[in-house]
Amino acid sequence: MPLLEPKPEALRPRAGRAPSPDRVPGWKASGTPAELRAGLTALLGPEKVLWKVSDLVRYASDASPYRFLPQVVLVPEDLDDISAILSYAHGNGRGVVFRAAGTSLNGQAQGEDILVDVRRHWTGIEVLDGGACARIRPGTTVMRANATLARHGRILGPDPASAIACTVGGVVANNASGMTAGTTRNSYRTVSSLTFVLPSGTVVDTAEDDADELLRHAEPRLCDELLALKAEIEADERLTARIRAKYEIKNTNGYRLDAFLDGSTPVDILRGLMVGSEGTFGFISEVVFDTLPLDRHISSALLFFPSLTAAAAAVPGFNEAGAIAVELMDGNTLRASVRVEGVPSDWAGLPQGTTALLVEFRAPDESALAAFERTAATVVAGLDLVTPAVSVTNAFTRDAATVSGYWKARKAFVTAVGGSRPSGTTLITEDFAVPPSRLSEACEALLTLQAAHGFDAAVAGHAAHGNLHFLLAFDAAKLADVERYAAFMDAFCTLVVDRFDGSLKAEHATGRNIAPFLEREWGTTATELMWRTKQAIDPDGVLAPRIVLDRDPKAHLRGLKTIPKVEPVADPCIECGFCEPTCPSEDLTTTPRQRIVLRREMMRQPSGSPVESGLLDAYGYDAVDTCAGDSTCKLACPVGIDTGAMMKDFRHHRHSPREERVAALTAQHFKVVEASARVALSLADAVTRHAGDRVLEAVTRLARKAVRPDLLPEWLPEIPGGAPRRLPPTSRAGASAVYYPACVNRIFAGPEDEGALPLADSVVSLSARAGKPVWIPEDVAGTCCATIWHSKGYDTANAVMANRVVEAAWGWTAGGALPLVVDASSCTLGLAHEVVPYLTEDNRALHRELTIVDSLVWAADELLPSLTVFRRTGSAVLHPTCSMEHLGDVAQLRTLAESCAEEVVVPDDAGCCGFAGDRGLLHKELTDSATAKEAAEVNTRPYDAYLSANRTCEIGMDRATGHRYRSALIELEWATRPVL
Repeated sequence: MPLLEPKPEALRPRAGRAPSPDRVPGWKASGTPAELRAGLTALLGPEKVLWKVSDLVRYASDASPYRFLPQVVLVPEDLDDISAILSYAHGNGRGVVFRAAGTSLNGQAQGEDILVDVRRHWTGIEVLDGGACARIRPGTTVMRANATLARHGRILGPDPASAIACTVGGVVANNASGMTAGTTRNSYRTVSSLTFVLPSGTVVDTAEDDADELLRHAEPRLCDELLALKAEIEADERLTARIRAKYEIKNTNGYRLDAFLDGSTPVDILRGLMVGSEGTFGFISEVVFDTLPLDRHISSALLFFPSLTAAAAAVPGFNEAGAIAVELMDGNTLRASVRVEGVPSDWAGLPQGTTALLVEFRAPDESALAAFERTAATVVAGLDLVTPAVSVTNAFTRDAATVSGYWKARKAFVTAVGGSRPSGTTLITEDFAVPPSRLSEACEALLTLQAAHGFDAAVAGHAAHGNLHFLLAFDAAKLADVERYAAFMDAFCTLVVDRFDGSLKAEHATGRNIAPFLEREWGTTATELMWRTKQAIDPDGVLAPRIVLDRDPKAHLRGLKTIPKVEPVADPCIECGFCEPTCPSEDLTTTPRQRIVLRREMMRQPSGSPVESGLLDAYGYDAVDTCAGDSTCKLACPVGIDTGAMMKDFRHHRHSPREERVAALTAQHFKVVEASARVALSLADAVTRHAGDRVLEAVTRLARKAVRPDLLPEWLPEIPGGAPRRLPPTSRAGASAVYYPACVNRIFAGPEDEGALPLADSVVSLSARAGKPVWIPEDVAGTCCATIWHSKGYDTANAVMANRVVEAAWGWTAGGALPLVVDASSCTLGLAHEVVPYLTEDNRALHRELTIVDSLVWAADELLPSLTVFRRTGSAVLHPTCSMEHLGDVAQLRTLAESCAEEVVVPDDAGCCGFAGDRGLLHKELTDSATAKEAAEVNTRPYDAYLSANRTCEIGMDRATGHRYRSALIELEWATRPVL
């Protein structure tokens, strides 16, 4: 063990907490049973078998209210692995559940035996026929697929609110639809073909001309049974009519029996049945979608009504007017959404009954949109709208930012309302549909039912399609609360089926939640046909046991998860998973959701239990050390949970008093540290030029093993030499701004590109060239934005430097009279925002007077209009940093690049590089994993320039792509330098 390795005990939760009834039992502390682990390791290899108790716990939770601990988690890479897993399951009597994003709301991605992660190695999209079709792998998120399709003016039909995180495989397996899909744009209607693996291991590609012949050869019994079921259904006119009627409104409860009516051959039938089958019929390895036109002309309005029923009554008028979306949000939803950044704060005071409709029209051109707006105006003129807050306009707008804000509030329904639930309560999201003409009546009945059972109303939904969502919060650890929930569900199902002949699941699929009520909706005949279909396709019951079909009338009460309180910053988390695709460590160790899930399991355990100890042993590296701390999770989370901040706090708790004192000394004497680092880099550069990188790699590797990997950096070949000791000369007289070269740019040399100036010289030259000269203070050495210590949780050192630099900046800028321009986006973020909590009250007052400007913004907004571009490169690819995302500076990066290059590309897979200051030097595997997808995309073609605006991120991308990245300001200086 390294000399200064932190003790896991430092992160042990407080003592004296009461163990939860659903805690992982102590006998499971060793993880996967040895025999199962050995068998699967021999089959797949150790890297594809996750077996530690921490692995099992982090996969046990998803966005649903259920929690089931798998016996083992497998991470297959290809169809051979999938077939091997299914063969093993058949031969050993095991059950298999496939899981992708874990955003499903009803427990259908949870298993109690073998759980298979089909997200990590299953991403990718291929555009076909100019965008008319797209071949998509199941682990690809809907947002990622649409980003690629947007370049072709196309989009997928399904548009769930969780598009940022949910995957195409999950969308198809659940027939999830969303705001605009209804019954005509969902997966069932827009999937052209599927490739899937049946439980037997047979692979079927429904697009193949001889697919039925191949299936008949491989599965003759299955083909016969499917055709027999088809004939039986078609012979029953009453049943046929019933099936057709059930799908006139949105319905994802049970299997798509209309597949037997729509398909003429076994392969056709299977193509239909796979959609919405929730992983119970096979593994979908590839989907070909028929895409839809992306109408870019948009007009939207958020219209406010005095009551839920008044809003519901207005829906038919907008449907008839041609609205693509009519979304409903009740008062509780609107008030809770103020937690979402950008939502007007005055919504918090909306009257109790207030309800809003988000109405949107989309058109291919200006004239068509104008026609929609005229029709909409006629509808609005006949409505009794209210203006309960100053921010309410009740007007249609084409402003993209305003429209985006409306949708942000709507899509945050589950997370915003769920995040404001009482601490310690479990959240259940219900979803049903009624004929749209009866929406108003259904709203009224639902409110009455919720009140009768003691649940607060929180209703939203796709009103255009008669599809409502509502939330229930209760304490799963209390028997009385569970019984109250059970009574509500019985009454709710009776209401929807008997009074409205509705769908108990409109788009969230049956899962475990509605399985006991399937027969209540479909009747005995149809339900038994579903059981027989399952028997025909999966006779051994290998796939997803107890999902969709379960004869236990109380199955929906089994496995309900408790939500123990954790650290305040993370306590509102509802485990939705929206944060996961943005996380740099997603494919390496854990995600933000999983870090919180693991912490909650620690809280469920009695202090000192073997499970708690096992979780703590893994948590240090898997959660704390490999968190980049970039807080992109906060940007993705609708309620702004910053798991990165929690990990930094945990780092602080792991420090010994001695480590805190040493860190404080480095802050106090940072001028010496800075100079020493620069000299060390120069010496290292000299060594590697003569002896290569192996010597330094070996030395640093040994030192890290002896001391601690999280304290000593590892030598990487991409590390540049030391920066020039002297900064370019400038004058305070006549300066338009104070230029603060970040310490990272004062320590690390820039890229050695022929003809290019160093970054500091570039900023000075550009500013002078534009008539807005900048001044570099003589005493910047020894100051820093404090991110070095903030990212590692050294609070004392962080406070020392934060206060020093703010006091210095106050003096440099003449009390805030001049802007402070910072040339590294992470340092801009640190100085503008992250230092504030560590300042004294007096220095907070000084900070409020400062204008801190990122160099990208300075160049794009202040300099570029006064510059002349003399030369442009052909193409440039950009790496927007996570700090730019936080600051909102990505547009400025693109603006600068577009002035320098004929073609500018931002990779669809661009994300945080995970270098995180020096974290990429401490854990290079984090950057390697974080950049893998972006680097693969970048390297599909050559570019003339590789641009970013943060030196360490550039180093990380150099390592990932093999190409030399440099600041966009260096490129701009070259492009605007007069030709001599």
